[in-house]
Amino acid sequence: MRPLPSALAAAIATGVLACAPLAFAQTKSDGATAQLGALAPENLNKKRPKAPWNLTGTWFVDTSKASFRFGPPFPKFTAEAQKEFDAGVKATAEHRAYKDYIGQCYPAGMPVIMTRVWPIAMVQLPTVIYMVSGFENAFREIFIDGRPHMDPDLVVRSFNGESIGHWEGDTLVVDTTAFTPEHHTIDTGIPISDQFHMVERIRLLNAGRSLEIAYTMTDPKMWEGEWKSLHYWKRVDDQDITEVECLPDLDEHLPATQSKLNIR
Repeated sequence: MRPLPSALAAAIATGVLACAPLAFAQTKSDGATAQLGALAPENLNKKRPKAPWNLTGTWFVDTSKASFRFGPPFPKFTAEAQKEFDAGVKATAEHRAYKDYIGQCYPAGMPVIMTRVWPIAMVQLPTVIYMVSGFENAFREIFIDGRPHMDPDLVVRSFNGESIGHWEGDTLVVDTTAFTPEHHTIDTGIPISDQFHMVERIRLLNAGRSLEIAYTMTDPKMWEGEWKSLHYWKRVDDQDITEVECLPDLDEHLPATQSKLNIR
């Protein structure tokens, strides 16, 4: 289990947050009401500009595009990341799996979850966009109700991070921080650090039948400058998301995760 941020752990230890849900950990010093939840009626019914479009639907990654995976082109990696990347490439050439964390039931995490060949259900409300993938039922939420990022000392890091979105014309811009780096890589062994930061620019195309997401990722501990990548999805109206569980006892029979084919 990942340790809690120090400030949050201290608050729990002293009983300050003993009965408070994490979503309401940020309170204002003047005693004003804490941030309303995304599904609170008062928040849903607030007067706000109408969104340019609605993402609600089921989407499937467009594997016909050259940008199906994250790279190439790749950024210039730091020595640490280059070592891991080279080891992953070598293992792949030898038909071996390199640190297959996903096969061991760890979440794929952002951005890799968006490249899995499984449908993703997206539900857009005035305050939030929920995403549930058919792959491991991975869950992500993008808050679009105007809230800021949580205090870095209070937010609990996760595989999909904390995503805050806003509109720039007909483009949804999503800023995501607070990722957990443990057992979290991009494609073939490229590690991320606690400084990984991702910005997505999301557009609906083709009369709402296609989805485009332009990624800009930075991580000064792992590569220089910005890593940019462009991806596409297709709306699929004949698919639903069903329950999927990753169970260690079933994975024990997968050669990629349990045999000598897997490089830990």
